[in-house]
Amino acid sequence: MKTSDTWAAARPITPPPGGSLASTYANADLVDAYAVQLPETASADLTVLARAILANPPRSVRPLMFLRDRIMGAVGVKTSGQIRRAGAGRRDGVIGSFPVQSQTVTEIVMGEDDRHLDFRTSMMLSRVDGRRELSWTTVVHCRNRLGRTYLAAITPFHRAIVPAYLDRAARAGWPTAL
Repeated sequence: MKTSDTWAAARPITPPPGGSLASTYANADLVDAYAVQLPETASADLTVLARAILANPPRSVRPLMFLRDRIMGAVGVKTSGQIRRAGAGRRDGVIGSFPVQSQTVTEIVMGEDDRHLDFRTSMMLSRVDGRRELSWTTVVHCRNRLGRTYLAAITPFHRAIVPAYLDRAARAGWPTAL
């Protein structure tokens, strides 16, 4: 069952100081975070929420990911499909095209290391001002010039895509607790 009675738009936030990625913020080439308020009826299962967010990309994202995979695949960087297939063999699996690195009740860390950069993203559940909130933090460390060039090219898109994923999931209705 899903709930979509009301939805709150995603907003940029300061990256959470208590998350698993906090120790990596200082020297990162990109650190950002977005949050969305969850209704009290939304599931508390973070895996269920992360899958709801990442399962069906916003329509505007699909051509961008296709283009990214075509260009980056041509220069030897892993495509989304390659990352997803490699992650499928991992103990914790894959959510969307992101291999799960670690998971607790309140946080899932996903990501991948490649020859051009190391990428981690975290989804966390917390209470802020008495309300349930889901935050999505991204941290990128570039390894070389290709990574820095890639990051410079995709950062404006990234900053539109992450809130679009959260907004789409909120509009569709969050999975509810059973």
